[in-house]
Amino acid sequence: MLSLLLLPPMLKALIAIVFGGIAFPACGVMILRLDLVPLRYALMHGVILGGAIALALNLPSLPLIIIVNLLVVVLVLKLQTNNSVSSAAAMVFTMGLASLIMHLFDVPAKDSLQLLWGSPFALSYIDLGVLIALCIILFIYIIVSFKDIVALFFDSDIARSLGLNVDFHYSFMVVLIALTVALAMRLIGALLIDALLILPVLIASKFSKGTKELFIKSSLSGLFISVLGYFLSLIYNFPLSATIALSAALMYLILNIVQKILINKRFKNEKDTFITN
Repeated sequence: MLSLLLLPPMLKALIAIVFGGIAFPACGVMILRLDLVPLRYALMHGVILGGAIALALNLPSLPLIIIVNLLVVVLVLKLQTNNSVSSAAAMVFTMGLASLIMHLFDVPAKDSLQLLWGSPFALSYIDLGVLIALCIILFIYIIVSFKDIVALFFDSDIARSLGLNVDFHYSFMVVLIALTVALAMRLIGALLIDALLILPVLIASKFSKGTKELFIKSSLSGLFISVLGYFLSLIYNFPLSATIALSAALMYLILNIVQKILINKRFKNEKDTFITN
């Protein structure tokens, strides 16, 4: 195991998994608390469009994916309509354009399918550097602007009345989400992106009493899931992305079952106490 970890692709993958496991769930908190799930879908399709352009033109994929996702964000923000509606329109447009580009440039099916399944073992040092830089920026922003973020999560109108620059914070968080989705695709793939973006937040929400705890416990859950999936994939020679996704889903399922059992047990105890009294 140690000899495997010393190999450059394995070491880069482990570093990426650790940073991604910590940072992606923090961004997932923003997605859920700002109700930006539809935008996430649009950004995932933007990833596919950026990858299709990169494959068609034989260019590095990450810069194009980031550019396309930022354009999607600008489009959604500028439309000044319901986010769900504008996100759906952006999703349809990007996916249709991606399909057209792959057809016109005769992109092989096996290459286009790679867009759906990421591989941390294929990350370049540039990819890893961008991921680490994004993680640092994300957590600096959360720490410095935490009170503003909490106010915006609670109610944007109240936050605006308190003099907060709501438009800036909202736009900045959306940009962070766009960059995170792009890097998460490179790490675990478009189809399994929720394994590190959303599920750790849902797990942490069961044990969190406030926004601060939610951020911290989401990141810890994501770190545990990603590292567990990484070592299980090495031990049993499983696909890494699938192992991380299954680890997250099983943990969420087990916690739900345990929580339901505890609730039923507490209800039974209270009922027995009431009958006895």
